[in-house]
Amino acid sequence: MWIGLAIVAVIVIFLIGTYNSLVSLRQRIKNAWSQIDVQLKRRYDLIPNLVNTVKGYATHERETFEKVTQARNMAINASDVNQQAEAENMLSGALKSLFAVAESYPELKADANFRQLQEELSNTEGKIAFARQFYNDTVMKFNTMIQRFPVVLVAGMFGFHKEEYFNIEEGSAAREAVKVEF
Repeated sequence: MWIGLAIVAVIVIFLIGTYNSLVSLRQRIKNAWSQIDVQLKRRYDLIPNLVNTVKGYATHERETFEKVTQARNMAINASDVNQQAEAENMLSGALKSLFAVAESYPELKADANFRQLQEELSNTEGKIAFARQFYNDTVMKFNTMIQRFPVVLVAGMFGFHKEEYFNIEEGSAAREAVKVEF
């Protein structure tokens, strides 16, 4: 009888420990996503200022400004990881086009406000990259854990499912080099 109770106790302790570990990782994923969201919101706030600064110098580049604004709005309204990744890819491509336009205007590149906004956006991009990396690392740990035996049994019992990575799609504008033409 004592052996039976000991086996049940070990199983219960294993279930509790595994469940708590999975919950902790799931919460860590949510936290990592919120850190990405914070940096993306900062980026979205910087973009209109940057566009307005460039508009002052490059009034005939309307199509580029519209693409940046449209991509920003899509990114703000994305509802899940896949939509967010797709929207961010479009936004990165649109921003590259905006900076390519800026390259054509030496007086704009010399503008202190433009340089400051460009530096802030560059710093924010670095923070976004770090936050994405942390998110993807946490998702990898979680996905690996829920696929290992015997944790896979507990994960299935309590409804833990694979999380999506934040990826840049192959062939997306975010992977392309900026083309500057004069």
